[in-house]
Amino acid sequence: MKDMKSFDEPMPAVGIFWYDPEEHDFFGVYKKELTPKMVEESLQKGITNIEYPEPLHRHPFSGRVSWNIDRFIVFVGQWAKDKEEELTALIDKYFALPYFEFRYDEHWDLGHGWSGDL
Repeated sequence: MKDMKSFDEPMPAVGIFWYDPEEHDFFGVYKKELTPKMVEESLQKGITNIEYPEPLHRHPFSGRVSWNIDRFIVFVGQWAKDKEEELTALIDKYFALPYFEFRYDEHWDLGHGWSGDL
């Protein structure tokens, strides 16, 4: 029975999220579990990046969890820099990632000084 416990653990997932700074929680999470078979099949097809298949309707506090070759990447704006510890716990809770890195990009700074076209 001890060996069966691993089957209860969630698979890591890619997806999109929206963060509520007042509630200190995500108020929207859409995700898709990422299995080893999906990674293997993608690499065989020459696809190195796996993302949630739906577009993200951006919000000033939004982000995306992606898989790229051998790591999970969480794309966020500069708004997240002072919230890394809190966001790390939320990403673990909602996406079950064993490891990941934050990648900051002005594309995710909607409403925070980003001046590009949508």
